[in-house]
Amino acid sequence: MTQARLSIAMVGTRGVPARYGGFETAVEEVGRRLVDRGYQVRVYCRTWHGDELAPDSFDGMDLVHLPALRRRSLETLSHTTLSVRHLVRHRTDVAFVFNAANALMLPALRRAHIPVATHVDGMEWRRSKWGRVGRSYYRLAEALAVRWSDALIADAQGVADYYTEEFGAPTRNIAYGAPVIDPGCDALAGMDLVPDGYHLVVARFEPENHVLEAVEGYVASSAQLPLVVVGSAPYSTAYTAAVANAAQDPRVRLLGGVWDSAVLNQLYANALTYVHGHSVGGTNPSLLRAIGAGTATLAWDVSFNREVLRDDGRYFDAPASLVSLLEQAEADTEQAKARGQALVIRAGDYEWDDVATRYEILAQDLAAGRLHPGSSGRRRRGRSREFVVAGTR
Repeated sequence: MTQARLSIAMVGTRGVPARYGGFETAVEEVGRRLVDRGYQVRVYCRTWHGDELAPDSFDGMDLVHLPALRRRSLETLSHTTLSVRHLVRHRTDVAFVFNAANALMLPALRRAHIPVATHVDGMEWRRSKWGRVGRSYYRLAEALAVRWSDALIADAQGVADYYTEEFGAPTRNIAYGAPVIDPGCDALAGMDLVPDGYHLVVARFEPENHVLEAVEGYVASSAQLPLVVVGSAPYSTAYTAAVANAAQDPRVRLLGGVWDSAVLNQLYANALTYVHGHSVGGTNPSLLRAIGAGTATLAWDVSFNREVLRDDGRYFDAPASLVSLLEQAEADTEQAKARGQALVIRAGDYEWDDVATRYEILAQDLAAGRLHPGSSGRRRRGRSREFVVAGTR
């Protein structure tokens, strides 16, 4: 088998072009680079009734469009079930499965002798949007992913440490990329914004992303620059209502979703600060986008965020601790901008070309049969305690 003929399937995401989250961005950025290096890449994409005719390729990647149940608890698994059924009938040499929640489908790939690496993401069971059954399922899925994958992919050292502590399982640590961008500012005028003239939040409206705390901290501050909030909550009207209620302040602007990547890049690059509240998902693409844009970042104090920002970040763990960070940034804008420029240097540790190379090496190892399951999937303690990811304060 030559490198040029090695075929790779990417399963478990919404597909490409990327319009939603980190998994999709990784698939697009890694997939197009692997195509450029001579690999055949197939991406499974979700489609909905009424969608326009879907293309069969994108940036050299072959696309397979399949439906999914439009229900939070079943959307991912229903689509992955159909994707794996197609993949078993139309085999590739290796497969990358994104999201440990899809672990129930791994035995089908093993029976078809398709080597598989699972990108386990963060500790999904800690998200409050899942009830008791959902959390129990995610914890089971973690164990099954360990047991049935040929390799595990972690996107942060904290996630790798979790799988080592819980299962004694090795992982490949492959974070996302942080492209350095200088997108200009021409789109700002249409939103009544100016460079270095606002603070920014970009996140799905979920409790673990602490959008509510970010808004509450801002409202309690004496900040003069507006707070621009980009995001929505596709499954949680209650949380959206809570954020909207907290944002009853003329300084706060709720933009909803911004799907134009060029406009979003300008929002990142021209903010005085980016407020990042994500706490459970490992290395977050939104955080990497901010540092690649050279924006001073105020982040929720957990190990995932400290791993990326180190001493060039500023950290908060409640609305009250965000207040002073916002006020300090406005009191000394030059210092804030200097911290942002220091973060551009940090972005050099997160290059998409390097990320693609790591996936390439992993694909070759899988195809050559050099990897085998590293753990039984049994947790190392009789009753697992909650894994602590809080940063040192």
